[in-house]
Amino acid sequence: MENNLIRVRVTGLLIENEEILLVKQKVTSERMWSLPGGKLERGESLADGIAREMREETGLEVKVERLLYVCELPEADPSVVHLTFLLEKVSGHLTLPSNEYETTPINDIRMVPIHDLGAYGFSQRFIDLIVAGFPEAGSYQGHKRNIGL
Repeated sequence: MENNLIRVRVTGLLIENEEILLVKQKVTSERMWSLPGGKLERGESLADGIAREMREETGLEVKVERLLYVCELPEADPSVVHLTFLLEKVSGHLTLPSNEYETTPINDIRMVPIHDLGAYGFSQRFIDLIVAGFPEAGSYQGHKRNIGL
């Protein structure tokens, strides 16, 4: 089907007090924690998509601060364009989702110290990007693994 050639996925980084927001859901057999986010819906802007995903998954209202990275997963079926945004909390409190919209249920949400991300299955490359203040933010980074995700 022509309309399924590429899927757009938006992911958000919310950082407060040297901690980053994670959701617990089965990502791969090795990693159970991920950044909040999901598929863009038809007719939805990127900013609206990440705001909706954050609301559904964490209970928080957010706004986009800036685009961090554009990546891809060309081997996925359908191929995925992956956009990562730095977010700013507007309002709300962390609330476990009902999971009514989730294909992969979320079992926990928490703020995790940046330096502890390795214990949650995140790569050193990804931690280094955060600590360095997101060098090359706003740019195309090729495969998603190039930003350590």
